[in-house]
Amino acid sequence: MDPTNAALLGGLAGVLLGSMSVFAVVASERSERRAGAPAVRPPLPEGASAVLAVLRSSAVILDRGEHVLNTSPNAVALGLVAGDRLVQPALLDLARQVQRDGEIRESELEIAVPGRPPAWVHVRVAPLLDAHVLLLVEDRTTAHRVEEVRRDFVVNVSHELKTPVGGLSLLAEAIADAKDDPEAIDLFASRMQLESARLGKLIKEIVDLSRLQSADGMQRPTSVRVADVIREAVDLSSVESSAKEIRIRELVDPDLLAYGDLSLLVTAVRNLIGNAIAHSPVGSEVGVRGAAGPEGIEITVADRGSGIPLVEQERIFERFYRVDAARSRSTGGTGLGLAIVKHICANHGGKVTVWSREGEGSTFTITLPPPPPGIEHAPLTEGTAA
Repeated sequence: MDPTNAALLGGLAGVLLGSMSVFAVVASERSERRAGAPAVRPPLPEGASAVLAVLRSSAVILDRGEHVLNTSPNAVALGLVAGDRLVQPALLDLARQVQRDGEIRESELEIAVPGRPPAWVHVRVAPLLDAHVLLLVEDRTTAHRVEEVRRDFVVNVSHELKTPVGGLSLLAEAIADAKDDPEAIDLFASRMQLESARLGKLIKEIVDLSRLQSADGMQRPTSVRVADVIREAVDLSSVESSAKEIRIRELVDPDLLAYGDLSLLVTAVRNLIGNAIAHSPVGSEVGVRGAAGPEGIEITVADRGSGIPLVEQERIFERFYRVDAARSRSTGGTGLGLAIVKHICANHGGKVTVWSREGEGSTFTITLPPPPPGIEHAPLTEGTAA
């Protein structure tokens, strides 16, 4: 064979073998990818895992392929990560923007959490070296809800104060126009007295509630007789019960003791009794019972009123919340009584719960801790809960 031709054939053979080798390598890589072999990803910066472990915020590190390389445990609990993927679309969109232009971004977002109400989070996303993106996510749900409650409180106070003040203004004008009609003046004057009393009650309850929320626990905790608390609360409710011919039945062990502030406990029980009277039919009964329960000392107030719809029961302890706003105003309710009961119980380390069924009535239960050993009980004095 001619040497030139031989060399040419040898070169072609080499090219062919080389092409076959490259094809084999590519085919092998494709086969591995189809089989689920892990792709080679850029390594994390040294010490990244240790830093994530001490961060207060939920932290997630993504690579360029949007795979989660590392994350803090609370990021999983918050529903940000599933497997090696970031499952919140809004967060993923921020990460892509930062990956694209390298600029740090911050945002306040509402995210969906499986099996729970939506959460509000503050997100800061930043590039981490050349191949990663770091997301720091702080759960702001509680702070957001507190701000909503504060905002609603201001709006509700303004609205509730505007109603009696406006009523007083109109009644004053009516009296001026009816100066020559004694009967009309008497009518308008009596209505002014009612509006004034309602306004005074509202202001007092707003002040009481603010004091309870800002107070650092109870002011005068001591051992108190539950019978004294119930007797004083019933006495203070006697005018309302007599007006509706409602009988209040008491059942309590005279030696039963609870630990707390006598005045505040009387206020809490009185509010529950007043609420029961307001929502009970004329001539019915309200029961008040004190007994030792499995979780502490229990004071229950039960009525045979119209009951509370199940969907409303979680909200009745919110400030200014009324199941029936029109009826509540007609009975002089402010929407703050149950909120005050809730905060009094919380300040005592206890709680208040409700059982109710429409058409059958409601039962509210205050649960309080028993007094520590060696604590003397406080005697009931005149005007304790005035």
